[in-house]
Amino acid sequence: MTDFSSAAPSASLLEAYAGVARVRVCGLLVREDALLLTAHRGLLPNQLPFWSPPGGGWQFGETLQQCLAREFQEETGLAVSVGRFLHLHEFRSPTLQALELFFEVRPLDATATPTLGRDPEHAAEAQLLTHLEFVTPRQLGQLLPSQVHPVLRDIISPDDVFIPQIRFQQG
Repeated sequence: MTDFSSAAPSASLLEAYAGVARVRVCGLLVREDALLLTAHRGLLPNQLPFWSPPGGGWQFGETLQQCLAREFQEETGLAVSVGRFLHLHEFRSPTLQALELFFEVRPLDATATPTLGRDPEHAAEAQLLTHLEFVTPRQLGQLLPSQVHPVLRDIISPDDVFIPQIRFQQG
């Protein structure tokens, strides 16, 4: 896994997502026993990156599949076909709340190389995404659990991401 650091975004960067219940649609792409993940800044203390599958907010008028194809294109530059639904994850913190839906995705061009895109909701200097990389389960296991999306924390093999999960927070 690439070692990198970036300055933490201002607190106002995350305000766009605070106090609103969101629906996020995320894609799981596996290539050569590794998962394509994005690193996000500003979500953890000490400038630690948070690794999560590409995805984002569902917009009114879109199907879930259209949302995921758009988000994947924005964040990775890849055109994808959306496959089967795999996971449902509820995220809740004092300021952020989301229901996250995870689908299998496949690139339309199997030889295409993903490149880090941008989130159009944020200015160039205020991007949350800092890195895009294929990451193996072994590499994920070397990170702090807080740095890895909960859906990916317990995987041992890339095949594990295809075992459906439903995760609701308690209390």
